Amino acid sequence: MSNSQSITDILNGSLDSVHSVFPFELSIEHPRKFEEPIQQNELGVLIGMTGDFTGRLLIDGSHNSFGYVGEKMFGMPLEGEMLYSFTGELANMIAGNLSTKVSERSISIDITPPTVIQGESRIRGFDLAFQVPVNLEDEHSLKLILMIDQKSM
Repeated sequence: MSNSQSITDILNGSLDSVHSVFPFELSIEHPRKFEEPIQQNELGVLIGMTGDFTGRLLIDGSHNSFGYVGEKMFGMPLEGEMLYSFTGELANMIAGNLSTKVSERSISIDITPPTVIQGESRIRGFDLAFQVPVNLEDEHSLKLILMIDQKSM
């Protein structure tokens, strides 16, 4: 399998995982290449991937958008530490689902524990990235950013 096919499979698996995990309608825009630095503004969660594919998955959004997802999934508003804990667990669910989906395509990846990022930050140190806007209901949105290391290209 070519490296570009593996990258496509990881990207598609990420999008399929979002559809599987979120319990409501959403629309996903087309991926676009992204160059460093990535500007993360309010709340995000980062998960590393190793194995046949080396890179990171960043889910970036606002407190309100992550809170919206949490309320839809659990039926109650999430704030403070509960929201941060949920944000990390949401990324675990998406990345774990991704790992399972790509294993069906003979790609083996392991995921790292999530790192929740609060506030403004810039992320550097990747060779290629794709950003995919995910539009949720009620004008909420998240961005999935797949960062790919040279080893995987």
